[in-house]
Amino acid sequence: MDLDTYLATGRGVVDEALDRFLPQEDARPAVLHRAMRYSVFAGGKRLRPILAMAAVEAVGGDPRSILPLAVALECIHTYSLIHDDLPAMDDDDLRRGKATVHKVFDEATAILAGDALLALAFEALSSPGMARMRRPERVIAVIGELSAASGSRQLVAGQMSDLLSEGKPVTREDVEYIVWNKTAALIRAATKCGALLAGGSLEEVALLSRYGENLGAAFQIKDDLLDLEGDAAKLGKAVRKDEKRGKATFPRLLGRDEARALMAELLQKAQDAVRSFGERAEPLVMIGGYILKRVN
Repeated sequence: MDLDTYLATGRGVVDEALDRFLPQEDARPAVLHRAMRYSVFAGGKRLRPILAMAAVEAVGGDPRSILPLAVALECIHTYSLIHDDLPAMDDDDLRRGKATVHKVFDEATAILAGDALLALAFEALSSPGMARMRRPERVIAVIGELSAASGSRQLVAGQMSDLLSEGKPVTREDVEYIVWNKTAALIRAATKCGALLAGGSLEEVALLSRYGENLGAAFQIKDDLLDLEGDAAKLGKAVRKDEKRGKATFPRLLGRDEARALMAELLQKAQDAVRSFGERAEPLVMIGGYILKRVN
């Protein structure tokens, strides 16, 4: 399997679904919908939706059958980025090589665009099409899982703890809490929810959840290493900001070499979790390798 082709195909499928579901730019209030579309179509990898679809494949399902979930995942992820970039949070001017939403529009519009995308995610999950295609109890379970993953005890908790920890001494437990909640929670939800909607068994759902959690933590460590060592032109955003702000990261806590070793260990755990799926898990295994080598 060629991973680049697989990822490009997945991005195309997800982009088409997002284009269908998001309000058109001229829908009133037009400035809000322009801001939503600007942020969603600013060049994202669509990693979380693709992981959800790959999890569906792993349990023998049709990845296109869970497109409302794919839309929801990307909307939640994009909302979190819009808010993270705000001056009150990480104060970033660039994202994916383009001006951030609050720079192109204004802060109020950026906040509202993020709010609207979060709401749109759950509109997608509760759409009539989902109810017709999937068993209601599985849809409800997925809505509950994504609500928890994006709420005050996971994604938002991680962001809050990230801000509170800036410039302060931190323990390994502190950094683990931030990484596992700010980043790993939504990636774990992607693979777990994909398996749930596709009718995976309890064991399959648990294995894919474990895969997503470990992969998500490794992904964040790679992000933190790229902030220290990456090329701003390739990353599409400023580098070395974490170091300047005293962010609580594994490279800062453990040093770069130990952080790399931990990342490799987490990726191995992720890949081991899905070995029993055989060839159906090939995309998931290969995505682990991609995260290790990525430059943006």
